[in-house]
Amino acid sequence: MSGHFTAPATALAGALPGWVTLLRAPNPGPMTLTGTNTWVLRAAPGKPAVVIDPGPVDETHLAAIVAQGPIGHVLITHGHPDHTEGSARLHDLLGGAPVHAADPAHTIGGTPLTSSTGDLGGDALEIRLLDTPGHTADSVCFLATYGDERVVLTGDTILGRGTAVVAHPDGHLGDYLDSLELLSTYAGIPALPGHGPALADCGAAAEFYLAHRRARLDQVRAALDAGARTAAEVVAVVYADVDRSLWWAAQWSVRAQLAYLGRESGTTDPELEQT
Repeated sequence: MSGHFTAPATALAGALPGWVTLLRAPNPGPMTLTGTNTWVLRAAPGKPAVVIDPGPVDETHLAAIVAQGPIGHVLITHGHPDHTEGSARLHDLLGGAPVHAADPAHTIGGTPLTSSTGDLGGDALEIRLLDTPGHTADSVCFLATYGDERVVLTGDTILGRGTAVVAHPDGHLGDYLDSLELLSTYAGIPALPGHGPALADCGAAAEFYLAHRRARLDQVRAALDAGARTAAEVVAVVYADVDRSLWWAAQWSVRAQLAYLGRESGTTDPELEQT
């Protein structure tokens, strides 16, 4: 899900590696940008592919994924419906191909992803789990390597355009900042996001996101110092230039910011105590 800033965080990637295919779901919107990106990774023609994020239950989109067969298994970056609604149907269409997610609720016919999960690729394609909570508690990314090429599949932790919402209370800003610090170490490696275009440099995008989040925290502190006391009041100040129809989403991030600042100062926001 996208946030307030609407431009790409860094330069766009050029052509995708030959072993990567993008299938974009037909679910565009303010929070999904041009639609959910389903990524298909395959080491070589005829080898079983790995699918990242099936997207919504859209029969045309799911048929396009199936047409990329053979498919060995499906990986989930996080449990939001725009990434997972099609999982069960795709599992059936693929004859029971397992779906692996960090949250057992979104794991079908396989084992949940954990920090001890090994290589998720196969046939010279290596896929390693990166534990990146923050956007949601179950958010993960994947580092995929084939030959001398690498990509990071970032889900909604880093988007191709704009910034991601920290989906409070499931999302946690402190965790998100830690996850961005981790992703900032992947300098020069393309980022393949859950929405929007591919970015040329995952590390640079993560650094931009970190600076953006820190600037937002300064704006929230200033709004509190000026008398704002609730998430709604902070949004009205900090996101005054955003269409009001999106303020509900901005409140997610602001609540996460208030919780973070409350923990930082040893206090708790009164509004959060009531929610």
